[in-house]
Amino acid sequence: MAHETHVYAYTRVNWIFGNKEEFMGYSEKQIEQTLVREVKKRGGIAPKWVSPGFDGVPDRIVLFGDGLTAFVELKAPGKKLRPLQERRKKQLEAMGFKVYCIDSINMIGGILDEIQTT
Repeated sequence: MAHETHVYAYTRVNWIFGNKEEFMGYSEKQIEQTLVREVKKRGGIAPKWVSPGFDGVPDRIVLFGDGLTAFVELKAPGKKLRPLQERRKKQLEAMGFKVYCIDSINMIGGILDEIQTT
């Protein structure tokens, strides 16, 4: 009977989060490392953006050939942007930049495809 309860709990958690990845508990760091690796595989770079005195900037700048550029904030599964991060996102978008918030490894491929086709 305990096994059935465990399966139900997994099914319920899987349904809530949408896939097994969040149930397994990938961290923000693991998602970030995957992003950097996938960008590199596609011939780009994703340096960390550190901006002293200008808080709330996205974690990474994604750069591909032909000037393709985007900013990416990485979050643990289910986490949202803080209010200051939302304002920075809007500020960068108003300047014409693409800004993404990634909280799942499964989002990375589609976002990189979007960056590379715009």
